[in-house]
Amino acid sequence: MKPWSGIQSSYVLVIFALAFLISTTPTAYADIYMYIDHAGVMHFTNAPTESDRDYKVYIREKRSNSVTFYSTDKYDDLISNACEIYGVDFRLVKAIIKAESDFNPRAVSKKGAVGLMQIMPENFQLLDIQNPFDPKENIMGGTRYFKYLYDRFEGKLTLSLAAYNAGPTTVDNYNKSIPPYRETEQYVQRVLQYYRNFKKL
Repeated sequence: MKPWSGIQSSYVLVIFALAFLISTTPTAYADIYMYIDHAGVMHFTNAPTESDRDYKVYIREKRSNSVTFYSTDKYDDLISNACEIYGVDFRLVKAIIKAESDFNPRAVSKKGAVGLMQIMPENFQLLDIQNPFDPKENIMGGTRYFKYLYDRFEGKLTLSLAAYNAGPTTVDNYNKSIPPYRETEQYVQRVLQYYRNFKKL
């Protein structure tokens, strides 16, 4: 998800107190690292390189011999609440979460998108997110952002989804059509398929 351009906000960026000092792209479930740059923007990764010396451990993954299963109904109450506030279809938000993180609240993409709805750090302040790994904050912020896109693209679902993946400016640059990027095209189709599946349940 790209920066929410054109929207002003008075929210003050909250810098986390870190106990350890401190898509679409595949998500990872290993240790999560973070650093805050000179502009106060938080950056996340699951695989820092040797040159990324500024990154510190933010969340250490609990090791397990079994694969954790993230239930598709675990966050239904939070999703319902966000959808009621912003007027978005419950099943659609579930489909977005399924496509973005497969219901893993600690997912971090290679591009640094965080949490259930894969929010980019540059959007935390705009969406009033202080802890992107908190399911309630992440779902509320992600649903709010999608509603903004849905209104911006006049209720055109495919364009709204494309903008969620590639950014609204990119969609505008292609004359308000789905950008010809394989990742974005596949993302839109994947969300729509999940949406259809959830409608059948």
